[in-house]
Amino acid sequence: MPKFQTIKECFFCKKHIRVVDYKDVSLLTRYTTHWGRIESGRRSGACHKHQRSIGTAIKRARHLALLPFTTK
Repeated sequence: MPKFQTIKECFFCKKHIRVVDYKDVSLLTRYTTHWGRIESGRRSGACHKHQRSIGTAIKRARHLALLPFTTK
């Protein structure tokens, strides 16, 4: 494990995006693994506030069949 880890900046804070839109599928797929799981905030680099809204947006997009629940 490296001695110094780089701190990732939150993409949404950097771009001054307040609301994560559940209809923006291309953005939401960046925060899911290839199996369809939601990535953690440590891996994605999102802050706590935006990580919660990413999770909510992904769950809404799954419910409306914009994103798959799982992939095979």
